[in-house]
Amino acid sequence: MNVEEVIQTNQTMPLEKRTLIHMALVANKIEEEIATVLKPFDVSIQQFNVLRILRGQNGKPANLSTINERMVTKMSNTTRLVDKLILKDFVNRTICLKNRRKVEIVITEGGLNALNKIDGILFEAEKRILENFAETELHKLNELLNKF
Repeated sequence: MNVEEVIQTNQTMPLEKRTLIHMALVANKIEEEIATVLKPFDVSIQQFNVLRILRGQNGKPANLSTINERMVTKMSNTTRLVDKLILKDFVNRTICLKNRRKVEIVITEGGLNALNKIDGILFEAEKRILENFAETELHKLNELLNKF
């Protein structure tokens, strides 16, 4: 991806600015690809992230703050994401019996089934997104990204 071609400029940019624009363009491309994969399931990237977090709980409930802490994209509208997943029967929300102020969220069988269907398709999309990289390059890229 050539940054100058994408943003249609002939100007020479400072390396730092070009790098950050390049990273933003790559992030947008990845997000578009993943959103396309999720669209048939009527699930947003953020909802998908919530479902993966809840699946990782292995049947144990999570509260809103746990979900929010583990989100890839930090958001203040985790409650709304959970509400939408409840309407789709992908998660359940209950009041903790030991502490009535605590809300517990668990993934449903429907949510697990949806994730299982998404997993294979998403795996193929991830391979497609990264097809131009050798494994050694991916390791190096991750090493460089760890500097953030």
